[in-house]
Amino acid sequence: MIKIFYGNDRVKAREMIDKLLGKDYEVIEAENLTRGDMDSVFYGTSLFGETRKILVKSLSENKECWAVLPNYLNTTHDVIILENNIDKRSVTYKALAKEKGVEFKEFKLAEQIDKNLVFDVFEMAYRKNGKKAIELCEKIETTNDPYMFMGLMVSQAFKKLEMRQKKAEQVIKILGDTDMNMKTSGVEPWNLIKMSLLLIANI
Repeated sequence: MIKIFYGNDRVKAREMIDKLLGKDYEVIEAENLTRGDMDSVFYGTSLFGETRKILVKSLSENKECWAVLPNYLNTTHDVIILENNIDKRSVTYKALAKEKGVEFKEFKLAEQIDKNLVFDVFEMAYRKNGKKAIELCEKIETTNDPYMFMGLMVSQAFKKLEMRQKKAEQVIKILGDTDMNMKTSGVEPWNLIKMSLLLIANI
């Protein structure tokens, strides 16, 4: 397994690394690697013959080693490569992106949330257009915080309740359940939000 994590949200990235690799894993600083070390990193075995769990930092900055990474995709170890950013124009990236055994995941700090866009998503679902609500949601989920998004949707639902709209009570119940699940279930928050949008659209 090779996963490549990149982006400026280092906290979220490290949380995911700890979740996938556990607390006891090897950390390798790529700046100290030579081309000759790559076999040892990706194919070397542990004393106990177990699958190794390895975090490699900033491999793309070591041009010599990054260039040969596609040669090591059949490693039996669990390897995560942590990058600040990825040059998607590079030959190595293009080669890796074609491989099913490599997963890229970006961890990006949330930008200032666009309240009007959140309200548009909510209104689409409220008006029974769940498909359009999901499409709008997917456009902003990579750059916005799901918990702030949920809070804004709840505020809109309470405004509907103040206007004595019958549907509002059911919407608030759905959002309340979703908010609780976001904090306790371990399911990806945006997936839960999109599920709630479909439920609202089906009322």
